[in-house]
Amino acid sequence: MLLGYDLGSSSIKATLINSQTGEVMASATYPKQEMEMISKKQGWAEQKPETWWNNIKSATKELMSSTRTPKDRIRAIGISYQMHGLVLVDKEQQVLRPAIIWCDSRAVAIGKKAFHDLSGEYCLGHYLNSPGNFTASKLKWVKDNEPELYEKIYKAMLPGDYIAMKMTGQINTTVSGLSEGIFWDFKSKTVADKLLKYYGIEQDLLPEIVDTFSVHGQLTAAAANELGLEPGTRVAYRAGDQPNNAFSLNVLNAGEVAATAGTSGVVYGIIEKPEFDPLSRVNTFVHVNNTKNANRYGVLLCVNGTGILNSWMQKNIMDGLSYKEMNEIAMQAPIGADNLSFIPFGNGAERIMENNDIGASLLGLNFNRHNQSHILRAGQEGIVFALNYGFTIMKEMGMELKTIRAGHANMFLSPLFAEAFANITCATVELYNTDGAQGAARGAGIGAGVYGSFADAFTGLKSIKTIEPSPPLFGAYEDAYGRWLKNLNV
Repeated sequence: MLLGYDLGSSSIKATLINSQTGEVMASATYPKQEMEMISKKQGWAEQKPETWWNNIKSATKELMSSTRTPKDRIRAIGISYQMHGLVLVDKEQQVLRPAIIWCDSRAVAIGKKAFHDLSGEYCLGHYLNSPGNFTASKLKWVKDNEPELYEKIYKAMLPGDYIAMKMTGQINTTVSGLSEGIFWDFKSKTVADKLLKYYGIEQDLLPEIVDTFSVHGQLTAAAANELGLEPGTRVAYRAGDQPNNAFSLNVLNAGEVAATAGTSGVVYGIIEKPEFDPLSRVNTFVHVNNTKNANRYGVLLCVNGTGILNSWMQKNIMDGLSYKEMNEIAMQAPIGADNLSFIPFGNGAERIMENNDIGASLLGLNFNRHNQSHILRAGQEGIVFALNYGFTIMKEMGMELKTIRAGHANMFLSPLFAEAFANITCATVELYNTDGAQGAARGAGIGAGVYGSFADAFTGLKSIKTIEPSPPLFGAYEDAYGRWLKNLNV
């Protein structure tokens, strides 16, 4: 058996798969309601890492209890985690402050200044990105605004590094992880020492580097006791949620593209050369299967305001309807929602908007014509249009989109969303029976040597639904997208 965890900003998912057949034995999600997000100021977003750990323990115990799996049958553990977060610990491995998570925008100005002072040419040439609002800039914010706390830092980690530390007692990270934090110099293939020196950050605050697919440590007796697992179980894979989502869909080679539409929405495509967007509206990171002899990079387009918009509508204006009911109501409205446009950027600074926080807005609302169905459809179309807007940037980098793979989950459970996505991008959408936790489990199988190849790891991965673009619908979607762009006013 292989055990995978997916640490999101809403919940923790744990999945157990049969390593021989690839079959999912069981999954557990905790908490049952969304995890709290702390926002003390406009643009801030924090979570307590201890809460992540407690939810991992609860999910693990539920999973093991429901399957009655002997704990010594689990051969390896893999971790997928929300990207771009910052976790700080002291020498006793105690958390010093709440984690500054991915959608927190407090460090935008810091990153912009670094991009100017170091020069855009240097940053793009070496980091393939502006330092922007990424983890390195968040650490600089702590140094500037919480200097006494900064002096206590032993290690600065990504969320997945923290979970692995809690499990193994060892503190390490990956090159893919360092690249997502803008701690990696693609040109020298070393830690980004010039940016660290500019920020006044000591390089020894970063964890040591291990390979993505390798044994990162073993469960300590204390961690095993808390989790209800066997001491010595190997932790053998770790990746940010979007590289891991691509991996879970067997997206490993140039030209292959993955998508996800959870709290945030992402299109993630693989390239062989380290390309960049001059405005850093989409971002290039090291992919999980990158090696010295076979370079693989992931170009990531992210829209923060995706599933969180659907969640907001459910909580605030849909009177507690289920997502399935909301999807059915949305389909009652015509394409374009009768000239109603929803701009979904209400979850902090958006990279495709050059790290500006422009907020969400509903435009064209008419009290005599529009009802719940129009608002719901406009919301789902608005998310699709925002992703398509970002994809035009990826096209400028030379990426083609013919087929896109996604898990049959989150927003892709909506037939309307999948149809709109296929027809505005003119791409075939293939939906698979997988998710991030399954991907983490399969990755652990590779890292621990349970699988001899990537092909072996994807036994059991199946396409369960395909949505083809429908040319008769292109005109209506193009008209709706044109109105959306006009309302975006860019």
